[in-house]
Amino acid sequence: MALSRDFDGMAVVVDWLDACRNQNLEQLLDAYAPDAGFECACEGVSISGRAALAAYWTPKLAGFAPAAFGIEEITPDGDGVMLDYLNFQGKPVRIRFAFDAVGKILRSRCEPAPR
Repeated sequence: MALSRDFDGMAVVVDWLDACRNQNLEQLLDAYAPDAGFECACEGVSISGRAALAAYWTPKLAGFAPAAFGIEEITPDGDGVMLDYLNFQGKPVRIRFAFDAVGKILRSRCEPAPR
């Protein structure tokens, strides 16, 4: 049974994508909980915390492909959200988001999107 919550996880993810498209690092980081964890199976990276997230995202937002951060599909995934999108290189990626009680991203994990 899904937990009752006062936020829309899909809207949080759309705002996350908007921050990426707009190269707005502060808005992107504000979407995450202070102790958020992020795992990128694409690059073999596992990080946590705002400073590590900033170090990971800064170069990706600095220069990205024209098709980057386009939504392919967004769906509920248990208590979280699954997003298929085009990453900063314009490659298809699947990312799953889990949230804390106030709607901040607590955990996310990306991997190449299935074909």
